[in-house]
Amino acid sequence: MGHEPKPQLLVSVGDLAWDVLAKPDHPLLPGGDTTGRVQLAGGGSAANLAVWAARVGHPTAFVGKVGRDRFGRYAVEDLAAEGVTPHVVWSDARPTGVILVFIDPHGERSNLTSQGADFDLLPEELPEPVLRQAGHVHLTAWSFFTDPPRQAAVRAAQIAHEGGATVSFDPGSYQMILELGPRRFRRMMQELSVDFLLPNLDEGRALTGAVEAEEVLEALCELFPGMVILLKLGPEGALVFESGRVVRLEATADAAIDATGAGDSFGGAFLGHYLRSRDAEAAGRLAVQVAGWVVGRFGARAPADEELRRRLEAYGPLIPGSKR
Repeated sequence: MGHEPKPQLLVSVGDLAWDVLAKPDHPLLPGGDTTGRVQLAGGGSAANLAVWAARVGHPTAFVGKVGRDRFGRYAVEDLAAEGVTPHVVWSDARPTGVILVFIDPHGERSNLTSQGADFDLLPEELPEPVLRQAGHVHLTAWSFFTDPPRQAAVRAAQIAHEGGATVSFDPGSYQMILELGPRRFRRMMQELSVDFLLPNLDEGRALTGAVEAEEVLEALCELFPGMVILLKLGPEGALVFESGRVVRLEATADAAIDATGAGDSFGGAFLGHYLRSRDAEAAGRLAVQVAGWVVGRFGARAPADEELRRRLEAYGPLIPGSKR
């Protein structure tokens, strides 16, 4: 009896930080005080995606830079506990990054990101042997808006392609795209030779100038021919384009508590399934289930529970010979 080929390693390169999540019970007034929920949780877009790819069963590693401080050590230990193999550079010059996340009553979030050690990653600090072993490398725009770490991200993509790996890219922030300028941002993206593009609707609008989801997807397909495009639509689900085919995915009915990390979880679950199955529709179904579970909890990586396990078993990759 033959054996299933071992899945190729997914390496996520970029930001590992801590999220300070703040959801007030009442509007914040100048000089005022109120109660609410405040929580410290592991974060960083690249790290979140790595965690969710690992949670759906794909072998995953993380490459990035953290401060040589307690928060850095805790962040790396947290990744390892999730089954992600960390390959980090320790910085004595900058602390581990922190992201202040304001969450409104509807669960939508706004971020204030500190420029921590993750913004200092240099090309010569990349673990090239790890990247050359990868079957897929993921990058985020948070490694792209400033230099450093932009050249490290470009070099990681080059190493990936030299080794025959595919590359995915999350545009990260519509506000940063607009501040850089969409045309300049698109030119910079060409250096990465991306195979998978993972924008949300606001980022897609910023990149294309289109408004409606279908028009945004069509414009993205024209701008970036040959890519697999995952257009994340929040409560409206997602559109996935692959090889001329559009898959429409409905969102779950989960009540939104906190949207932090929902897009990262969608991307990690999709890639973790797709890289093994090559089935965009099945990977998308799993991804919306995971993202729905995330928005119904606090933080990007809430502890797994029975409901999550049920969804992973129902929608996750089938193992040859198993029954479902």
